[in-house]
Amino acid sequence: MKKIVIFGPGPQFKGGIANYTSSLGKALSKLGAEVYVVSWIQQYPAIIPRDFIDRSSQKNFLEGAPVKVYYVTNYNNPVSWIKTVNLIKDLKPDIVVFQWAISIQGLPMGYIAKKLKKECNCELIFDLHVVAQKERSIIDSIFLRYALSKPHTFIVHSLKTFEELKEVFPKQRFILCENRKREDYNAVKEAKQVIKLYHPVYDMFTPNMSIDREKVRKELGLRKYVFLFFGFIRKYKGLHNVIRAFAKLAKERDDVSLLIVGESFWQTLDEKKLSTKIKKAVFNFFKRLLTKETEDESNYRPLDLIDELGIRDKVVVVNKYVPNEEVHKYFQVADCNVLFYEVATPSGVESMAYNFKLPTIATAVGHFPETIKDGYNGYLAEPNNIDSMYETMKAFLNNPIPRGRIEEQAKKLSWENYAKAIINEL
Repeated sequence: MKKIVIFGPGPQFKGGIANYTSSLGKALSKLGAEVYVVSWIQQYPAIIPRDFIDRSSQKNFLEGAPVKVYYVTNYNNPVSWIKTVNLIKDLKPDIVVFQWAISIQGLPMGYIAKKLKKECNCELIFDLHVVAQKERSIIDSIFLRYALSKPHTFIVHSLKTFEELKEVFPKQRFILCENRKREDYNAVKEAKQVIKLYHPVYDMFTPNMSIDREKVRKELGLRKYVFLFFGFIRKYKGLHNVIRAFAKLAKERDDVSLLIVGESFWQTLDEKKLSTKIKKAVFNFFKRLLTKETEDESNYRPLDLIDELGIRDKVVVVNKYVPNEEVHKYFQVADCNVLFYEVATPSGVESMAYNFKLPTIATAVGHFPETIKDGYNGYLAEPNNIDSMYETMKAFLNNPIPRGRIEEQAKKLSWENYAKAIINEL
């Protein structure tokens, strides 16, 4: 029996990476591995003005699973980094899988990986959800190179991510492992192996077969055809694009609705509190100092476009973090998942949609052209082109995607095969 540690956010946290950590832990345990999750207590610098804890869900996805979770690592306390190293060493794992999604975490993660590489006889794998950052700062490249120079092995979810990794380390020799076992990490010391996988289908969000779809639609005030935008409202996810493209469609048709479900990423704290004001002031100062982009995303307010464009009667907004127990209903009442992203890495929302056999339309950026075959299991629009996005929405209405094709794609993206690749039992 292999012993595996997953380092990443535990189930008390919001968001896709926390869900991912839980699903991976369950999948590995089902294969007979002894699995531990070593989690953050605080994932980011204390000055970041946002609440990252899931305070809405009644239960977490690891309940009942034979996976023990340790909340240990505080970004702001280097002593906790040492405790993390010692805990993982004491667990004596064969493999440690680090969930990597943002370079600001590179300092503690790089330190932990560096110590484990010297002091623990185990394979260190960095599971790369992203390499190129969506918002780049001066220190990103420093933390990125520091942390990503430490592991023996990488996992990528798309070939685009692999290419980005090679750009970061142009002199490093990489061995791409796709649909085959990898060599023992001790046998390839001059090279780093890269396991080409995918973003598995989130199996924790399942359809509720007893739901009265039409009743829920009526309660929400939805029309015949429903386009869904789901997830955190961030600028890179292009909700402003979705609203503008939908507005063009809504002028032509009275039978369409846009359902927007998600929390505004930078509006989770009480704006009136002095502590929030101080955090925002300090955070914005350092962001202006370090970030190459001049735009302040905390002022991103795409929902204002709804009234500006006069489509309030055709748009339904659920502007909050949705508890795990309620996620299913929004996917089940929708006809189409909309991902008009500006930039993209493998998308958790796309993965969730597969579990509901819900077709996706997206911009042709990032990995989407790898997972969406235009006209077959979804539609692709040109990035930064509202007319193309509008035409894609119209194409979906004129030629709906059969749900059987979504199910066909989902079968290729199982957690079981993903977990087998990690324990090297393909």
